[in-house]
Amino acid sequence: MFRILTSTWMKMSFTFQVTWIHGFHLHLVIKDIFLKIFLWHFICDILFVAQGHGAKGQNEYKFSLEFLLPVKPQVSYKSTQRQVNIIVHKIQRGWWERLTVQERKPVFLAPDFDRWLDESDAEMEIREKEEKKNRLKASRQKEEGFVSLKTVFLIVYNLVQFLGFSWIFVNMTVRLFIIGIDSLYDTFHTISDVMFFCQILASVEVLNAAFGVVKTGVIPTLIQVVGRNFILFIIFGSLEEMHHKPVVFFVFYLWSAIEIFRYPFYMLGCFNTEWKTLTWLRYTVWMPLYPLGVLAEALAVIQSIPIFDESKLFSIPLTKVIGTSVSFSYFLYIYLVLMFLGLFINFRHLYKQRKRRFRTKKRKAN
Repeated sequence: MFRILTSTWMKMSFTFQVTWIHGFHLHLVIKDIFLKIFLWHFICDILFVAQGHGAKGQNEYKFSLEFLLPVKPQVSYKSTQRQVNIIVHKIQRGWWERLTVQERKPVFLAPDFDRWLDESDAEMEIREKEEKKNRLKASRQKEEGFVSLKTVFLIVYNLVQFLGFSWIFVNMTVRLFIIGIDSLYDTFHTISDVMFFCQILASVEVLNAAFGVVKTGVIPTLIQVVGRNFILFIIFGSLEEMHHKPVVFFVFYLWSAIEIFRYPFYMLGCFNTEWKTLTWLRYTVWMPLYPLGVLAEALAVIQSIPIFDESKLFSIPLTKVIGTSVSFSYFLYIYLVLMFLGLFINFRHLYKQRKRRFRTKKRKAN
């Protein structure tokens, strides 16, 4: 770069002084104030004409230079309150032995040794910039590859979950209208296989939150996944007596009613797309459905307590001296308390999400 820092001008035949620096491109800095600027650029020439206050007062000032080698046609300048900056880029990067085509430098031209770059410095600076550019490009490609892979994974995951819970919801709704109240008693046998699959797959959400694949809290996600799987595998899955109870229908129906809005919302988010109706449903339907779901789960736990007491399933045997065992129902009583504590934690988390979401939308609208 050649950089012209200061200049003393004269109108018409007056001379002026220019200092310059060697580097990547030609950078002229004119430390005077001009109101009107006219700039012409040819293959190797540049002509600068300006009207304003310079070294000789209010006058018209101009200068022209014929560069040693051709430069790019794009010439830019910026005028400030203190100076005018002109930048002309070289066509080929390299060392210029002088600024102008004339071997004898003009009387007004002098190098600025305070900011001088020799040939090795210039080449080193070029290499450093190219290496930095290559590193940024490589890291950006790696990041884009990771982002695209993550996006594909999230799209597939949310699509599979949406299809699974949609099948559960539609199947249960159709059976309720066709069969009637009798469909409440065989929900587990007709729906449980798909529900088992969806809830096992839902465990991935805890890992996604823990490893930062999605931006959400680990604790609320863990509470929901563990709570549902406990009801599904321990309360319903391990007790055959629970398979025919209507509470299974209400638990499954409320779970699926929430998820058929949540997963398509996340899936559209992977495409940076928003459907306002779906967004409102995702952040609203949980308010009545989530507490109702927890109440249905609590009812299932209460109904299972006598069965666990009678069957002694999961009871903890004590020593022969005591001659008894600790029933699993004691844990279930504690679990009931923890269940409503989890309801409070998740309800507050979901409410904050809803408030943040719609507050942001209102702010953007304003």
